[in-house]
Amino acid sequence: MAKGLPKRSEDYSRWYTELVLRAELADYAPVKGCMVIRPYGYAIWERIQSTLDRMFKQTGHVNAYFPLFIPESFMTKEAEHVEGFAPQCAVVTHGGGAKLEEPLYVRPTSETIIWSMYGKWIQSYRDLPLLINQWANIVRWEMRTRLFLRTTEFLWQEGHTAHATETEALEETVKMLEVYRTFAEEYMAVPVIKGVKSESEKFAGAVRTYCIEAMMQDGKALQAGTSHYLGQNFAKAFNVQYQTKEGKLEYVYATSWGVSTRLVGALVMAHSDDNGLVLPPRLAPIHVVIVPIFKGEEERALVLGKARALADSFGPETIVRLDDRDNVSAGWKFNEWELKGVPVRIEIGPRDLAKGQAVMVRRDLGEKRAVPLESLKEVVLRELQDMQGALLHKALDFRQASTKRLDDYESFKKQMEEPIPGFVDAGWCGSAECEAKLQEETKATIRCLPLAGQPEKCSCIRCGNPSERRVIMAKSY
Repeated sequence: MAKGLPKRSEDYSRWYTELVLRAELADYAPVKGCMVIRPYGYAIWERIQSTLDRMFKQTGHVNAYFPLFIPESFMTKEAEHVEGFAPQCAVVTHGGGAKLEEPLYVRPTSETIIWSMYGKWIQSYRDLPLLINQWANIVRWEMRTRLFLRTTEFLWQEGHTAHATETEALEETVKMLEVYRTFAEEYMAVPVIKGVKSESEKFAGAVRTYCIEAMMQDGKALQAGTSHYLGQNFAKAFNVQYQTKEGKLEYVYATSWGVSTRLVGALVMAHSDDNGLVLPPRLAPIHVVIVPIFKGEEERALVLGKARALADSFGPETIVRLDDRDNVSAGWKFNEWELKGVPVRIEIGPRDLAKGQAVMVRRDLGEKRAVPLESLKEVVLRELQDMQGALLHKALDFRQASTKRLDDYESFKKQMEEPIPGFVDAGWCGSAECEAKLQEETKATIRCLPLAGQPEKCSCIRCGNPSERRVIMAKSY
């Protein structure tokens, strides 16, 4: 199954696309720029979704749903917002065979329509905070698309909260960023850097955008999640005020935050190898696959009976697949499940039964290991836990080895031409013009101003002017 998969070292982009297609995560849709998420890919998204949904609810948020269509007049109420999204918007001008009185934007993000409703729901301090999340689809007319990473339509969640004070809203923004960091590192096994976006990179309509930045195996950055402090921008645009305890009217403070099906692409790129997917156990749709090996009906009955008993011995938290297909060979099955990244494979045949053992293969290590049947469940559960931690440590080691502290622009430009450009820790003067020139000259961007660390007087790597802090620069997706 994995034969012919391009090597990462030779063509990382083609390796990624071929892997997504051949592992049956997604396929190209008839509509240009769109994708069909196949059942195995959607199962990964469901694992992401259910985990995050639980984490959101644990932090006091509830789910709702808002319309896909947004009146044009709503989009134009917040000037910076509409300017930022206008080039990517799809607009409906006709419906039911007639021209619409007012064009409708197909949801590129939901701030405007949600805040129009918040204006109806929020009257008093007793109505605050309002903590709502939405699971939805989004349409942004992208010119260059790539499966999961950037498509015209994608799935995501978007949280939208309203608060009485700036302090509360800022606390919410930072809290949800930490939820994303926890999810990325503890479930995706992807280490991330928490930071603040530059003014030119922030969300359209936000006062400040926080982000988590991850490094993929080709040394490029992937923005894995964002949390925005919106201040009172949308509250003023939609006249959302509340009556304080003292009877005064005040505009509320807002946040929004989101992650998308891009995280499926991040999982593929962060851990997988030249043989196929490598999925962290906490998000894998299948944790263990059992492949029975037999010849003839007598062996079949004996081996399948034991294999079913093994599958049934695991609790509901461990998702086990018994592959009892008899129209393909055992070798075919091994290749298929390796391609699909199942964390643990168990092989069992008559000879194994005679020895009271099974053969176990952990996907990230690839080594076969004989395990006594009486301790198999315990060993498998331990290996799943160990694999989760090992993937995080491997990714962290790679990021550390691929991060350089540079102060010379020529060295920086050379680094960006390397096969693995990685992250560069460097000074930046804060000038938007300098930032734009840096991107034009190197194709790298300022990924974030890291939250960790202290201010440091240095020089801007591009212009040499004084800098108050170091930032993370990288090529990105």
